[in-house]
Parts: sequence; structure tokens; C-alpha cells
Amino acid sequence: MRVAFHPAAAEELEVAAVHYESLEPGLGQDFALEIHSAVQRAVEYPQAWPRLDEAVRRTLARRFPYGVIYPHDADELLVLAIMHLHRQPGYWKERR
Repeated sequence: MRVAFHPAAAEELEVAAVHYESLEPGLGQDFALEIHSAVQRAVEYPQAWPRLDEAVRRTLARRFPYGVIYPHDADELLVLAIMHLHRQPGYWKERR
């Protein structure tokens, strides 16, 4: 299955990784790896994660308060958002 990132989701990943790296060297890389692990879980088990609405699901990062928001079809998993779980829920809905 192909994985693609919405441009805004790619930017969210970069901004959060830079933020975590500024807190502690190596933490930004840990964050990026954890997000990529969450994406991989979504690829392997796309229907396993809770629906946020009819077409969109969310899987969670394990060490960080972030979710990976994605719609799924048979050919592609599109990451719509790398969403902080304690800020502005639903801000990503315009990205579909």
C-alpha cells in the first residue's frame, strides 16, 4: 500500500519534531520514528483504529500525545494530520 502525507501533515510532523529536538537532543528523532511506527500500524491494520467519522480513522503514537489521522482506501493511506491530542480537535477536517 502506498503512503502519502498531506502537505500540512508533513509540516506538522516537521514542526513537532523540531520542537521535541529543542527540548532534548534525539527526542525529535524519537518523535519522528514513533509517528512513522504509528503510520506503519495503520498500513498493516487500516480498519483496526477508531473512526472519527465515516471515512476517517485515527491511530495513536505511543510515547507522545499525537494521533495520525487518515482516510483509507485499498491503494493508498493518506495521512491528513499529525494531530496533537490536546489541541483543536477537528481542525484537519478541511483537508479531505
